[in-house]
Amino acid sequence: MKLAIGADPGGFGLIGDLKKHLVEQGHDVADLGTTDPDNPVMYMDVARNVAEAVTSDAAELGIVVCGTGIGISIAANKNKGARCARVESVWAARDSRIVNDANILALGGTTISLRMACEMADVFIQTKWGEGLPEFRVKRIKDGAAMWDGYEGAVFK
Repeated sequence: MKLAIGADPGGFGLIGDLKKHLVEQGHDVADLGTTDPDNPVMYMDVARNVAEAVTSDAAELGIVVCGTGIGISIAANKNKGARCARVESVWAARDSRIVNDANILALGGTTISLRMACEMADVFIQTKWGEGLPEFRVKRIKDGAAMWDGYEGAVFK
């Protein structure tokens, strides 16, 4: 799969080893962030670079890393068509694809281990949107309806 990745200085320590893992998994990886600690790229620029690659179809999915993953996810979501999810678990990485059709994964370079980052990235990449969702929910999302439209007074379980 063609992936766009990038990190600011806060994510630089994680992104290099994560990139190596992704390449070993057979992915074509374009690093659009800080590649030299002496020439750092700010998280806003990294987020834009990766989001533009994903939304222009130059990459199928993206992964961004800053210190906590918060700032870079907010910045990525400022780009039209970007759906960046900041996650801290494998379950959330999977759900971000299934339920929210996230196309960019945001990770915290100082908050998670390399092992967890690799596991979350693998699940994010392998999971397809809507996989396992009831067809009516997928249709409602595709049609642009909020999940609760038409369900006034309904009790959700």
